[in-house]
Amino acid sequence: MVNTTQQLLIQALTQDHIEGDAHTSNMVIDDVLALLCKQLGCDAAFVIKSCHNNQFAPDIDIVDISVKTVISHFCHHLSLQACFTQGIENNAELLDSLLSLEHSIHRHQAQVSPDEQAESIISELESLLGSNDPIEHIDINPVVIVGNVKVVIAAIQFRALNEQAAHRQEQGCRLFWQTVLADHAFQLATSYELLRLATLLTNKEKQYHELFSHLPMACALIDTNNCVVMQNQVSENMLRFQIGQSLFDSLRPDDYPLLQDTLHIVRQGVLRQAWCEIPLRSGIATHWYKMSFCDALNEQKQLLLMIEDITERYRLADELSFHSNHDALTGLPNRLQFEDMLDELLNSDEHIPACVAFLDLDQFQVVNDLSGHQAGDELLQQIAKRLKQLVRKGDVVARLGGDEFGILMYHSEEKSAQQVAKRICLQLSEHEFMWQKMKHNVSVSIGIATFEQDAKDIYEVMSQADAACRLAKEEGRNRWHYFNPDDPQIHTLYTQMVASVDIIGALALNQFELFYQLIEPLEHDETGLHMEILLRMVLEDGTYMSPAIFLPAAERYNLASRIDRWVIDNLLKWGADNLDIWQELAMVSVNLSAMSLADQKFMSWLEMRLMVEPELVSKLCFEITETAAVSQLNQATALIDLLKPMGCKLALDDFGSGFSSFAYLKTLDVDFVKIDGQFVVNLCDDKKDTAIVSAICQLGHDMAFDVIAEFVENVEIGHKLKRLGVDYAQGYAINKPSPLSALKSGIRTPWFDVR
Repeated sequence: MVNTTQQLLIQALTQDHIEGDAHTSNMVIDDVLALLCKQLGCDAAFVIKSCHNNQFAPDIDIVDISVKTVISHFCHHLSLQACFTQGIENNAELLDSLLSLEHSIHRHQAQVSPDEQAESIISELESLLGSNDPIEHIDINPVVIVGNVKVVIAAIQFRALNEQAAHRQEQGCRLFWQTVLADHAFQLATSYELLRLATLLTNKEKQYHELFSHLPMACALIDTNNCVVMQNQVSENMLRFQIGQSLFDSLRPDDYPLLQDTLHIVRQGVLRQAWCEIPLRSGIATHWYKMSFCDALNEQKQLLLMIEDITERYRLADELSFHSNHDALTGLPNRLQFEDMLDELLNSDEHIPACVAFLDLDQFQVVNDLSGHQAGDELLQQIAKRLKQLVRKGDVVARLGGDEFGILMYHSEEKSAQQVAKRICLQLSEHEFMWQKMKHNVSVSIGIATFEQDAKDIYEVMSQADAACRLAKEEGRNRWHYFNPDDPQIHTLYTQMVASVDIIGALALNQFELFYQLIEPLEHDETGLHMEILLRMVLEDGTYMSPAIFLPAAERYNLASRIDRWVIDNLLKWGADNLDIWQELAMVSVNLSAMSLADQKFMSWLEMRLMVEPELVSKLCFEITETAAVSQLNQATALIDLLKPMGCKLALDDFGSGFSSFAYLKTLDVDFVKIDGQFVVNLCDDKKDTAIVSAICQLGHDMAFDVIAEFVENVEIGHKLKRLGVDYAQGYAINKPSPLSALKSGIRTPWFDVR
């Protein structure tokens, strides 16, 4: 009998109810109660069931009260069954009473029959049934709770009206009733709880699918074969995956390993979530997507795929990369990109022969000054286009900055590189640039160097090309020069380039030292020393770099004014620290470069620096070369106007090296003129030198300036200079340059007397 009951419950509470046939389910429950009545031999039975489910609304109690009643077929009062059933179905008061009965049962969890509560329940049932026949016996099982389901089953026995009823009454053992009722109640509660859970899972699965379908980002489920088994609406619109399609179908073969590694990491549990960024083909276009994978936590061991379209980010990254590696004005690769190409070539195992060229536009500043920077930009754009047309296929043209361009010529050697340079010089010289009816001539200077695979770095090659370009510009412009390490000009220039780097380091680390060389009076009787301040650069090993190397490098690479500032500043510091010696001196000469004359910031600094040391400035004499004075006459005049009111003097150095006109002497109020050494060194043997020196002395006497002769190598030259009327002599015959820090006295010892 129990097995039959279980089969009925399985049929009612698994198939029919889940499929929504509630009427069939009720009929089966009626059959269950009928079996119960038959087993107990009772006249009636009913079940009260409550199911509380606050899974989604904790504050709301959903109570489902279902009451099923049947009358045993052993009962002869068939009308009672009809009346009872009709009352249950149509009588609202009866339903309310049954609800009250259920609450009463809930309040009494123990066996209620035959105690006082049972009597009250029996009375209530009698009134509910509306029968004149009294109830002989009623049993109600304790509340059975399984999960969220509560079930109460009751069985009723009416008073026996005949022997058959009396026989059934005798058979109705109360203990047997309680056991059977408890068993059926437990089976019903268990079945309803399973049904509730099945319904809940079904609803959750429906909610999950609904939520999954309406997620605002693209999602899909991936099976163990990496195929799409489900996707939401966004995924369908974005990726157009087909159900059953493999993720790898839209990938390039080169991207397979990346996706495989990402899937492997999640499936093996190395990470709970992993992602990769992969391009997918969509027609002729390629889009970038970020694919994130995590375990879907289901029995099928599927993965949840979340997809984000990052095409725009990659586009912006590509655009940013282009701008960071290309010149905004011309669209050519910039210096950074050009250097990366050189570095890649240097580290390549193929040993590709190549040449590097540096191009510099001639007189480009003239275009900017006359026609404005807008015209200069237009010219640079035109030159960039022409250069790309004039180089060979595969060569790279880059803009290195300003009006400088670079060319990397792959598979090239000296001859082919020279042909390219020659073609560029010829074609650009014929290029006419018009701007607002003004015509500008265009030409370039080109330096070429072989890209040696054994170079220590790319900057060695770039500096060689740069040195060759500077030589081309100095040789007259509109030409090219090929770097040859054995070329004396290249060697000198290259040495100066290296020296310029050393100068910058020496300025930063204070690795200069002041020297002095005496200027001996030949006609005047002075007690104090007259000397010229010289400069030496100290190398790492303690030796000195020759001024003949680093001073031309300073002029070439615009470092001369910085050196002049260092010399003057440190000289005045030494004078302030050795004021007694300074006051004994007759004159201290300091050289100024032509660049310093043209540097307004330097001139302003010089004025302020001299004003700080009023007790020192009267002993100072500033020397400028004749070439600088002639080429920058206005600046030289301004220097005189600055120095004279402070008590400083001015000397014209290397006089006679230009010697084209003396007209500038009428403008410059100089105190000293230093004869260029080329007229002094052979003075005793060359009558022409004697005539020139004599003429300069006569000029000095007539224009009231003193004459100083350099390169006095012996005493005989000194005596000859004195006879010609030279006022001062300077050279190795008098003394060699010595460190200023070693000077202990400013009192002069006459040179001729010592000899």
